[in-house]
Amino acid sequence: MRTTIRLDEELLAEAKAYASRHHRTLTSLIEEALRLRLTELEQQRVYPWKSLPTSNAGGGLRPGVDLDDSAGLLDLMDEHAAP
Repeated sequence: MRTTIRLDEELLAEAKAYASRHHRTLTSLIEEALRLRLTELEQQRVYPWKSLPTSNAGGGLRPGVDLDDSAGLLDLMDEHAAP
């Protein structure tokens, strides 16, 4: 299918030079780049990366804390809740 797009002149020149150096057509280069970017965006939407805050302050878990024991964790939080 034919279509018209507007590209920055420097970007177009760089793309043409790259395609030429690698014995490719400009069309194949643009198609590949667009496919890669769309795949990347889809993966970001499905699997968004979240950075969680961490801290080494305090030296780790308190004695007696078992992260696999959710009931025990709730009890500890209740003990330290404000009245």
